[in-house]
Amino acid sequence: MAAARDVTIPIDGGDSVSGLWLAPAPARACLVLAHGAGAGMAHRSMTALADGLAGRGIATLRYQFPYMQRGARRPDPPPVAHAAVRAAVAEAARHAGTLPLFAGGRSFGGRMTSQAEAAAPLARVRGLVLFAFPLHPAGKPSDARAAHLAEVALPMLFLQGTHDALAELDLLRPVVERLGARATLTLAEGADHAFHVPARTGRKDADVLAELLDAAAAWMAST
Repeated sequence: MAAARDVTIPIDGGDSVSGLWLAPAPARACLVLAHGAGAGMAHRSMTALADGLAGRGIATLRYQFPYMQRGARRPDPPPVAHAAVRAAVAEAARHAGTLPLFAGGRSFGGRMTSQAEAAAPLARVRGLVLFAFPLHPAGKPSDARAAHLAEVALPMLFLQGTHDALAELDLLRPVVERLGARATLTLAEGADHAFHVPARTGRKDADVLAELLDAAAAWMAST
C-alpha cells in the first residue's frame, strides 16, 4: 500500500493546517476525513480508517483542525472548524481529480462537516460519511445537535455502535427516520463510541471496523 503523503492546506483568512493524502491505485472515490475532538489526524483510529478505506479503493485526505494544529485541547468554535472543513474539501478536490468526492469524519469532525454542509453546500461533495456521530454529550441525551441535519440535502451515511454513549439509539433512529431517503444508518452491534466491543461478545474490534468500512466503501460506490 502507498504511504500517506504530507500536504499543507491553506484556510481562507487564517493559518494553514496539515493534512495526509492517501490514494490507492486505482481509487474509485475520495473521502475528506476529519478527526474527533480529542485526537488528531495521525491517531491510530484515524490511521486505521484511512488504511482500511485505501484497501477498499477509497482515497482519503485527513487533516487537522486549527486547534489541534496548535496543540490546544479546546476544539475550535464552529465558524473556524467549518472554514477548515471547506479548505480541506477544496484541497482534496485538487488531489482527487475526477474521483467522486465525499466528506465526513469521526465524531466531532463528522458533526462539523455536516454543519458546514448545512450552512452552505461543500463544492463537489456528493455525500457525507459520519463515523460515530455525536448526537449528544455522554449522560445528557438529546437530539438538539441533529437539528441542522434537516438542512443537508446530500445523502448521509451514519456508522454507529449500538452502545455509543454519545448517540442513544432511541434518539438516533428517529433522527435518521425523519431524514427519510437521504439517510442510511449502519449499526455495529455491541460497539461503543470508539467502535470497541467487549471480549464477551466473541468479536474483535478489527472485525467491527472491517464491517463498517465495507459498508462505507459500498455506500460511496453506489451514491
